[in-house]
Amino acid sequence: MNAATAPHEALQGYYALHARIYDATRWSFLFGRETVLHRASVFHHPHRILEVGCGTGHNLQLLRRQFPDADITGIDLSADMLRVAREKVPGVSLIQRAYDAPAGSFDLIVCSYALSMFNPGWDRAIATAAQDLVPGGIIAVVDFSHTNARWFEKWMGINHVRMQGHLWPLLRHHFTTLSDTRHRAYGGLWHYGIHIGRKRL
Repeated sequence: MNAATAPHEALQGYYALHARIYDATRWSFLFGRETVLHRASVFHHPHRILEVGCGTGHNLQLLRRQFPDADITGIDLSADMLRVAREKVPGVSLIQRAYDAPAGSFDLIVCSYALSMFNPGWDRAIATAAQDLVPGGIIAVVDFSHTNARWFEKWMGINHVRMQGHLWPLLRHHFTTLSDTRHRAYGGLWHYGIHIGRKRL
């Protein structure tokens, strides 16, 4: 392990432990996953879809139901998470690697609770999405935003999540904003955000 690969290896180890229990536990705090897909569909009906950080395939299932004729690809760093996704959503293309280089040409790119865990690399992933989207294509992001509770920020950091509201300015920089909202979770313990943007023509 070196300084460049250490964050990736740490995440792989984390998800090797969590892959089998992920779907049973994340419903209680990964809010807005269906909402972000619904909002994206209002602006665009995609033919080629990429989910960045697709994990166990929860969103891939939703995307398959919502866009049954689309060509869908998921990319994730964790082989263990992709193994679950492959069982759950046959017929989608799955790629195991970090999202730090272009992966193709897409009408819709979905990032669901992924970018806040790319530390470092969240800014490069957003820039890569801007490359991968066709002109007029849509990026749909739902993710942790921020918390005013220092102890909770530290706890999430232990779980590889950065909660400093850092994603939204760069998304607005790279894409034309179509929708950008923040939402309270558990009475304001933390906030999450939903951002829909369009690649400029």
